[in-house]
Amino acid sequence: AFPILLVDLLWREGALGDHELRRFWPMVRRAAAFVVQNGPVTGQDRWEEDGGFSPFTLAVEIAALLAAADLGDHVDDAAGAGYLRETADLWNDHIERWIYAAGTPLAREVGVDGYYVRIAPPDVADGASPVDGFVPIKNRPPDRSLERAASVVSPDALALVRFGLRAADDPRIRDTLKVIDALLKVDLPAGPCWRRYNGDGYGEHEDGAPFDGTGIGRPWPLLTGERAHYELAAGNRAGAEALLRALEGFASDGHLLPEQVWDGDDLPERELFRGRPSGSAMPLVWAHAEHIKLLRSLRDGRVFDMPPQTCRRYQIEGVRSSYSCWRLNHKCRTLAAGKMLRLELRTPAVAHWSSDGWRSIRDTPTRPTGFGMHVADLA
Repeated sequence: AFPILLVDLLWREGALGDHELRRFWPMVRRAAAFVVQNGPVTGQDRWEEDGGFSPFTLAVEIAALLAAADLGDHVDDAAGAGYLRETADLWNDHIERWIYAAGTPLAREVGVDGYYVRIAPPDVADGASPVDGFVPIKNRPPDRSLERAASVVSPDALALVRFGLRAADDPRIRDTLKVIDALLKVDLPAGPCWRRYNGDGYGEHEDGAPFDGTGIGRPWPLLTGERAHYELAAGNRAGAEALLRALEGFASDGHLLPEQVWDGDDLPERELFRGRPSGSAMPLVWAHAEHIKLLRSLRDGRVFDMPPQTCRRYQIEGVRSSYSCWRLNHKCRTLAAGKMLRLELRTPAVAHWSSDGWRSIRDTPTRPTGFGMHVADLA
């Protein structure tokens, strides 16, 4: 999805002409086909740990499908663009069903109605929603490697704002922020920093011994940069500037940004000092890229790489999907009255179905979408 967003950004910034865009379109189309065929779940989240419904991946996927649709319109692929928008709308409508948990013990503990979870399993037999399932937690002993999806949160949820799917002042986002800060925020000498998710085991042990397959997750400067982008999207420029200073304060004496910073008491014998780089990877180029993007966003007074397509379609126009989908990685068992059921398969098929207890029977053949999927819409 990210290469599609890069092409779209280059096009909107005037760095690609019409000829170059048409030359890149076959690549964009193949990338969109990959997203369509493999989404909405991801085989591996951005932390390279778990598969399932990830808020970060969902945000990037949906934004990329809308961006590809706009590019498709420009190169005269209107039919393909229409299907990509339909898919984006369908996935966007399902986000809360997939990754929003409400009325849980954690919600009551923090005093909120609900929150977006870190990741939810791709399919749960007889579950009301994926958040009722369990997710594996890497870098922990085997006997503590499973958690309920509804009990694990992450700053990844801020991607829903960063990529324009949800407004910064959406009550669900604001409640999620309260949960994230209650569980993951760490105040350090340079400023606040956040852990990846509660229960993370990727980091030094409590005594400072190096990570050896298990440990304690430490705060990531990258996430301070991402939180600054959220604050800017929320209209809090002063807050974003303060977080920029914190992010820069986590750098080494050589101005390198680390993967993680130490959040325990000083351990001089292990060269670990509170708020300073831990023994993790340094430089983390990902964090440096976020720093550069934050500088650009502050200069522009807005999140410079936020796709306009998502903001316009979902926040301004309020577009909703008329479909509910069934596919092999999303075996929905119920749908809202009035929705059309869209079956999506990798191969041609015929749907043999009834809506009145088999008193009448219909056979509906699938049709190709041009993106490697075959669909049948059942009223």
